[in-house]
Amino acid sequence: MTTNLVELKKIRVGAVSYRNAKPLVYGMEHPALASSITLLYDYPARLVDQLRTGAIDIGLIPVAAIPGIPGARVVGSHGIATDGKVGSVALFSQSPIEDVREVVLDYQSRTSVALTRILFQQYWKRPVQFFSSSGDEYINEIKGARAGLIIGDRALTNTDRFSYVYDLGEAWKNLTGLPFVFATWVATRALPADFLSCFEEANNKGLDRLESLATEWSLPGVDMKAYFTEQIKYRLSEQHLAGLRLFQSMLSQQ
Repeated sequence: MTTNLVELKKIRVGAVSYRNAKPLVYGMEHPALASSITLLYDYPARLVDQLRTGAIDIGLIPVAAIPGIPGARVVGSHGIATDGKVGSVALFSQSPIEDVREVVLDYQSRTSVALTRILFQQYWKRPVQFFSSSGDEYINEIKGARAGLIIGDRALTNTDRFSYVYDLGEAWKNLTGLPFVFATWVATRALPADFLSCFEEANNKGLDRLESLATEWSLPGVDMKAYFTEQIKYRLSEQHLAGLRLFQSMLSQQ
């Protein structure tokens, strides 16, 4: 007998509140899935900790963190990826890259931090000193020879503030010729088949109306239609998976 989703224990889903995740989460706020889940929002690094400790059952997890989560398994065929310029993950600076000596790293995502380190080693080939951050105040420290990694909505809205913006998705594409995957849905246990079917449908629901969602979730001075429909890739292709495997291989050599 098929189990109805409403009869199942609510599954705790962790997602980020950034605009780039809105299309994936849109369908989860509507029937039939909404009544069967508890939807929680946090920034990526915290979602990793919550999945590891069992505070959530499935989360939109930065791919660099997956190897460190016991029992981690990728769920479904959706994620947050790019095939070139991404817009919302970038290195910001008042100096050209050849003059950068220090980089302050965004505290909100481990994948973007790892990608930044790889790009400095293999793409820009610059010896720099990295610093961690613990709050948004670090953005004010980006000046002189100090650059900064900024991700998410803050990256989209800070573009005009800095003289130089180096898009990490574009840099990765130039380095490898492959797309880059930033995050995927990850669980640490087997989830009910009924849930997985509805979850896949929920992911697609928002992707079927990206243009209208771009208007609904607009940001001043940002072309959200281009961001949702051109820069962010939500359905993971074989090329995306090849890029993911290469990134994980590079990570293992760090």
